[in-house]
Amino acid sequence: MKDKSIKVVGIDPGLAGTGIGVVEGDVRAVSGYSFGCVTTASTDSLAFRLDIIYTRIRSFLSDQVPDLVVIEDIYSLDKYPGSGILLGKVSGVLLVAAFRAGVRVEEIAVREAKKIVCGNGNADKFQMERSVRHFLNHGKPIRPFHASDALGLAITGYFRYRKNDNDRIS
Repeated sequence: MKDKSIKVVGIDPGLAGTGIGVVEGDVRAVSGYSFGCVTTASTDSLAFRLDIIYTRIRSFLSDQVPDLVVIEDIYSLDKYPGSGILLGKVSGVLLVAAFRAGVRVEEIAVREAKKIVCGNGNADKFQMERSVRHFLNHGKPIRPFHASDALGLAITGYFRYRKNDNDRIS
C-alpha cells in the first residue's frame, strides 16, 4: 500500500515580504519542496499591500490544495508595538485567505519552529536558514530569509501532520 502524500505550506508574514514554503512527502520522507515570497512596495497604501498579499496567497493556496497551512504566530516586542500590530494585520489577511481557500490552518510560534528545525528556540535567521537547507539538502543559500523561515514552518507542520497521521493509523 502506498503511503499518503502530505503537502504543507508554511507562511512567514511580512508586509514588505511574505515568505512561502511548500514541503511535500509521505509519512517516511520529504520528496519535494519549493519556496518564494510575495513582495509589496512601501510606496503603496497599506490597504493595497494587504490586498496584494491576500489575493496572491489565496490564489496560491487554491491552486496547491495543501493538507495544512502553517502561519507564524505573531508576537509583539515591547520596544516595537507598532511592528506587532502591522504584522497582526498581515497575519489576519493570511488567516482569511487560508479559510477562504478551504484549507486547514494552524498558527505556530516561531520559537517552536526554531526548536524543532534547529534544536534551539533562540536560533537566529542564519541558523534557521542553514538548518532548513541541510534538512532539505538544498545546495545554495535560501533567500530571502522570509522564504527559509516559511520552509521551517512548513517542515514543522509536516512533522506534526505526519505524527498525527501515524497516530490515526496505529
